[in-house]
Amino acid sequence: MRQYQVPQFIDVEDKIIGPLTLKQFLYLLAGLFIAMIIRTIFIPILAYIIDFFVLAGSAALAFYKPGGVPLPKIIRGALSYFMKPRLYIWKQEEQKKKPSAPHEEDLSKVLKVPDSMESKLEDLAWSLDIKEKIDNRQQ
Repeated sequence: MRQYQVPQFIDVEDKIIGPLTLKQFLYLLAGLFIAMIIRTIFIPILAYIIDFFVLAGSAALAFYKPGGVPLPKIIRGALSYFMKPRLYIWKQEEQKKKPSAPHEEDLSKVLKVPDSMESKLEDLAWSLDIKEKIDNRQQ
């Protein structure tokens, strides 16, 4: 019989550039590119403030995983939730009562459920009593 090697860790992305995956590298590269553009457009003090937020956002996209889920996946889910149209309609329907079988009605009269079971021992005794009552009725 032939044996085949099954790949393991298929959910782990490959490290392409140092300790970074390709997606992480691209998020950081995009953040740096945007920061460079901002530095050419705005005055230095305002550019530093905006750059801080841009670089923090790109680092969060690259590395932050709340609950083990990557941040870009959470953002995609949130955007799809808010962009899709939603219409919730609730229509109350009358519930029709099913006629119960005569056997079930007889059992409900014979078997009384205790109001509160204080221990496992009482629970066990109660279930054994029910079994005895059912067996006696069937004989």
